[in-house]
This record gives sequence, C-alpha cells and structure tokens, in this order.
Amino acid sequence: MPNVPLRHAATMLVVLFVGIAVGRAQTRPEPLLPGYLHYTPADLDAIQRSLVPKMNAIKQSAEQLADFGNHTAWVAHREADGLMEIHEQWADLMFVHSGEATLLLGGTIPDARVDAPGEIRGSTAVGGVRRVIRAGDVVQVPAGMPHQFLVEPGKQVTFFTMKIAKAP
Repeated sequence: MPNVPLRHAATMLVVLFVGIAVGRAQTRPEPLLPGYLHYTPADLDAIQRSLVPKMNAIKQSAEQLADFGNHTAWVAHREADGLMEIHEQWADLMFVHSGEATLLLGGTIPDARVDAPGEIRGSTAVGGVRRVIRAGDVVQVPAGMPHQFLVEPGKQVTFFTMKIAKAP
C-alpha cells in the first residue's frame, strides 16, 4: 500500500477482514467460478435456521440453492413424516447435515397420484426396506425408487440434496 499512512493501512485491513467474515456468513455464497458451489457447515446451519420458520403444514421446508441444468442443489428440513415419493427423472444424492430419520425405500404406493410431470406421491408404501440415516451419512436414491422420510416426534432431519437428472 504505497503512500498510505500505517494507521490507514491497518484500518483498511480491518475493513477487509470484516468484509470477508460477513461474506462467509452469508447463506448464499457467490460462486468463484461458473458452476462452483461451496457451503460450509456454518452456512448449512444458517440455512437450517432459516427453514424452520418456513415449515408447511406437514412440518417441512426446502430451499433450492442452485440450478446447474442437469442437477440442482437443495437443503431440506423436516420435523415430521414426509410423503412417499418417486422422482421418475431425478436421483437424489443426500448428505445428512443434522438430526436423524428413517428412510423407507421401495415397495408399492397404493394411493399413488401424479403431483407434477414425473413426480408421484402417496401417503406411504406397502413393503420396502427401512434404513436409519443420521448426521454425516450420505445416501443416494436412484430415479424411479419410492422413498419416504419418517421422522419420530420431537426429532428433526436436515439434509443437503443434489437432484441429478437421470441419464438418457
């Protein structure tokens, strides 16, 4: 910093570091390069806190973080059972950030209905297998596989999901 008195240089450095700290605390970091995505655990904590007051009648909320064309990034928070669902064209690659749930996978959905093109929902499935998932777990649900989050009363689960388009 040529020709800048020392006290002004120190002030400029403090402003720079505060700016960096504030920028890191944002829940929507600006990408450094096209397609680059980086969320820290603290960023995900902040997103989780922002989702809690946005929960719908069945105690869940989600926010899309990015859309890259053939895949999207989401964070979802649940405090109750979700619906059984099938995404015909999208696989879910999930990273459990906090909490725990039971994931019901497979089976058949007796009351299946189409909610949107390629999106099928129902109350639950007959048959299938159950897997407990917890913070730190990574789970992939392939396109076309029925799945449902079951959350015990008083518990919650928050997860980061990459929805990846099914290969043609």
